[in-house]
Amino acid sequence: MNFLIYLIVGGIAGWLASIMMKRDGSQGIILNVVVGIIGGFLGGILLPMVGLGFGGTIGFLITAFIGAVVLLLIVNLFTRGRAR
Repeated sequence: MNFLIYLIVGGIAGWLASIMMKRDGSQGIILNVVVGIIGGFLGGILLPMVGLGFGGTIGFLITAFIGAVVLLLIVNLFTRGRAR
């Protein structure tokens, strides 16, 4: 059951991050889920380093969203040569 929740939360976080970073047109639903899940891991590593921590499902969404934005920022740096 947790795996399904991770997929849903990761998909929502990846989708919101792709809209914010203006990459929504170039990504499909599968890539949004992948970006959201990897972003969740990235956010889970980075946020405690700066002293932030969120709990619960909304906290997981916020963490995954922040991580997904950071991930898409890094991808933009490599694919477009600059961050947006």
